[in-house]
Amino acid sequence: MGFSGGCLCGAVRYQSSADPAMMGHCHCVDCRKSSGTGHCSHLVVPTESLTLSGRLAGYDHPSDSGNMVTRSFCPVCGCAIHSTNSAMPGMTFLRASSLDDLEVFRPQMVVYASRAPSWDAISGLPTFDTMPPMMPPMSPGG
Repeated sequence: MGFSGGCLCGAVRYQSSADPAMMGHCHCVDCRKSSGTGHCSHLVVPTESLTLSGRLAGYDHPSDSGNMVTRSFCPVCGCAIHSTNSAMPGMTFLRASSLDDLEVFRPQMVVYASRAPSWDAISGLPTFDTMPPMMPPMSPGG
């Protein structure tokens, strides 16, 4: 139960005592621009399950839905670590790319697929044009 990860240079580390509540890929504008590619991959965990060491820098930006998203990254190497969304207090969106063991990430869905570039189509998972009905935002940027 639980998992760990950190940044490229090792200045930031985290440990989650909980398994992910949700995992998926997001093609919203915020995720695309902050990832430098066509989508971000996230593991959503309760914030209280995280233990962080090292200093993080952050950037606040309103999402497409108007919710405030804070993206946190290592100020030394620039590696994205996690995001929070004001629509989901108490939850943290960890970047799958920051995991020590990449096999922990088992995507369950694709959100904001309507905004995916043609060269980054993801198949084989439940796919939603925006957010699934009756579901809180899976994407920190959506």
